[in-house]
Amino acid sequence: MTTPSDLPETRTVPPEIDRWNWGAFFLNWIWGVGNNTYIALLTFVPFFGILIMPFVLGAKGNAWAWRNGRWDNVEHFKRVQRQWAIWGAVLFFGSILFFAGTFGSVFYTLRHSQAYEMGVARIQTSAEAANILGTPITTGFPSGSISTTGPTGNAALTFAVTGPKTSGQAFVEATKKDGVWTIMSLKLRINGRDDTIDLANPLKADTGLPTGFAAFL
Repeated sequence: MTTPSDLPETRTVPPEIDRWNWGAFFLNWIWGVGNNTYIALLTFVPFFGILIMPFVLGAKGNAWAWRNGRWDNVEHFKRVQRQWAIWGAVLFFGSILFFAGTFGSVFYTLRHSQAYEMGVARIQTSAEAANILGTPITTGFPSGSISTTGPTGNAALTFAVTGPKTSGQAFVEATKKDGVWTIMSLKLRINGRDDTIDLANPLKADTGLPTGFAAFL
């Protein structure tokens, strides 16, 4: 027979477990389902669930789990919640390392690509670029895309260029054929100007950009 003191809402929370729950904070709704604490499903509510609910679960998780579960004793409860905390920390920091490694590898690939290095070399040795930007010319990290299939490939990159006089953006399109990269288009847009300077063909200037860069604008 169930007495009033056995009901979840009246079950007293021992002082030694009335503290922050890292498992609930890291795993939120997963932890909630595993601990019969279905209020954790509010993490699916846009904005509120992502920004606020994890902190609510971290603060109130132990109390809710204690009242909603069946525990042999306080030590049993603490042992189970410790396992949730360990797995939560592993998954949380593992995800951070995974995404950091993924983005890091992409930046490394772009930064050390032949298309980028060739574009930088062409700009830094261009008399026209030196006249506009001044020297020395420095360049920023590239963004864009590179795709290769065996001895062929394509690259569309953009990166910042800066000199003592002014700064701007460089746009490079390159193709790889028979294992050799060739710059097909190299254009420079100076900050505050609408036109672009064609450094791949110095005699040509226009107001457009390479077709592969529409997505950057």
